[in-house]
Amino acid sequence: MTSSADAVQRAPPRAAPAYPGAHLQLVNVWKRFDGAPALRNVDLSIAPGEFVTLIGPSGCGKSTLFNIIAGLAAPDEDGSILLSGRVQQNYGLLGKVAFMPQRDLLFPWRSVIDNATLPLEVEGAPRKLARQKAQALFPEFGLEGFERHYPHQLSGGMRQRVALMRTFLFERDLLLLDEPFGALDALTRSMMQRWLLDVWARHRRTVLFITHDIDEAIFLGDRVVVMTARPGTIKREERIDLPRPRAASLATSPEFVEIKRRLLAVIEEESLKAFAGTAAP
Repeated sequence: MTSSADAVQRAPPRAAPAYPGAHLQLVNVWKRFDGAPALRNVDLSIAPGEFVTLIGPSGCGKSTLFNIIAGLAAPDEDGSILLSGRVQQNYGLLGKVAFMPQRDLLFPWRSVIDNATLPLEVEGAPRKLARQKAQALFPEFGLEGFERHYPHQLSGGMRQRVALMRTFLFERDLLLLDEPFGALDALTRSMMQRWLLDVWARHRRTVLFITHDIDEAIFLGDRVVVMTARPGTIKREERIDLPRPRAASLATSPEFVEIKRRLLAVIEEESLKAFAGTAAP
């Protein structure tokens, strides 16, 4: 017998709406831990080549959603995930998307070039070919001359560039980036944001970028997606109609400030809900 609480928490499965051009599509995605929903009824569609940023209050389920899209966790049975129009089952996205978690996870005993070539080696590429492919990207990623250095010899920004190059070398059309610049100082972070946009403009991969920084979300994204407090779902999507390429001075423009005002109001509303829920007896 199903309780009324369970009926509220569970939604009937429903078919994916028709977005034939979507690269990634999430339809009614749920995730529960010990019966309590962390994600509920998440609907999200990302077009090929689009740069989408995802923000939300602390604990809203951003990282859980990241793990599901990366194929590291399975969603509950309620909804569907489609990649290029094809439904993916359970952990079906694992290996089909490239992802970078918050930490760079570089192996300290491997040189920079050997860290970068790791995904190619895992896929069975000959070591010589893997190194040739990586070497071609070193100038673009600002790492030329550092091929034989080790991670402890690099700055934080350089380590992140190595990790991003490794992610690019995985050669998947969809990139998932989970707060890759969160641990960097403000100046390095600003430089890395502009550098990432330059790389993205040249390669035009589809990007889902998770961040807790509203300015970063606006500056990078074609679209900003805002999640609610836990259990997380999509509350708002804001199209960022600001010119590209984007300069650092854009952050002081009236258009940028107005977008930030609107998004900040939504985030603050959801953060208050999260705080109230935590403080409740």
